[in-house]
Amino acid sequence: MSRFRRIDPVRTRRAVDALRLPEAVFKTCPWQPRDVVETGLRQWLRCCGAAMADDQVIGMPSHAVDEAWHGLILCTKRYRDFCDAAYGRFLHHFPEGDGYGGGSGVPMATQLGRTVVAWSIVADPGEECALWDLDTVVGVDNPWGVPPERVAEVETALGEITAGSPHRSPV
Repeated sequence: MSRFRRIDPVRTRRAVDALRLPEAVFKTCPWQPRDVVETGLRQWLRCCGAAMADDQVIGMPSHAVDEAWHGLILCTKRYRDFCDAAYGRFLHHFPEGDGYGGGSGVPMATQLGRTVVAWSIVADPGEECALWDLDTVVGVDNPWGVPPERVAEVETALGEITAGSPHRSPV
């Protein structure tokens, strides 16, 4: 039996929706429009819940959202309280090259594919994911992202799996 309580997607969504993001979150995140970055951060936090429920490490597709997430993490009490409310445990950040855990040894392309899968789990019907091209939208130099072809590839593979093709992996 796990020492953590099961992650409830409804509880995660409520906590993400209720999360207040103070100005400090955006101190090192100058990109505009801010509401686009905030939408991306909230979508990321929802994806993290799905990934944590399956004990997976997902890849961050946006430099702007990563900076906002860092700002949230630095609001330590708010972040701890949010993690407890959303996930029942702390959501650790494992930057690429950390060497401590998380996604070390898992290629970033695989981690980003897992993010696409996580989004497919948490997205509302018809909801577009801001994360895939957010950096381009807000004008980040050297934008990160997930190309539309890769998103489509993962979604197609996921559709085949859920339709009963047990031998394909989406990522």
